[in-house]
Amino acid sequence: MIDYIRGEVAELTPASATIETAGIGYFINISLNTYASLSGQKNAKLFIYEAIREDAYQLFGFFDKQERELFILLISVSGIGASTARMMLSSMTVQELTNVIASGNSDILKTVKGIGLKTAQRVIVDLKDKIKISGVEQVEMFAANNPAGEEAIAALVMLGFPQQASQKVVAKILKDKPDNTVEQVIKTALKML
Repeated sequence: MIDYIRGEVAELTPASATIETAGIGYFINISLNTYASLSGQKNAKLFIYEAIREDAYQLFGFFDKQERELFILLISVSGIGASTARMMLSSMTVQELTNVIASGNSDILKTVKGIGLKTAQRVIVDLKDKIKISGVEQVEMFAANNPAGEEAIAALVMLGFPQQASQKVVAKILKDKPDNTVEQVIKTALKML
């Protein structure tokens, strides 16, 4: 399975990106959020979801892991295919969509093209328990979305600290000082853990 593809952005449209790596151009379906993140960049790293069916082999790319994880959750819902999930992720940011699902707001979900009331309710029922958002978890998602936060959490876990405790401490550090480097975040976290 492909985890990510890193390479030169050979072509970029609001719906797709072609990433060239080792002489091979990978056609990757993307959301508008990923398109916005890639705009103006010469090189990129996209986290990949492979959709393998009898009649098609498609790659879906995401600028960060949280977007890919939410995509995988969305396609696990009956009636939500890869195209609909991509449309949902193009309509809202990961945080907005997560908050809408966690709060059970089917009216906002219905505004997405291709989502009716029953599908919106099914998404909420199926995913509400999997997506719990409180103030602390939102901060943790912010920390995880921050590259320095992601690396710092990974380093702390490698050092033997629990994942959840590491996430909370790193989130708190980045909330107070979002400009910190990975090294600064780790040093501060080690004092707090």
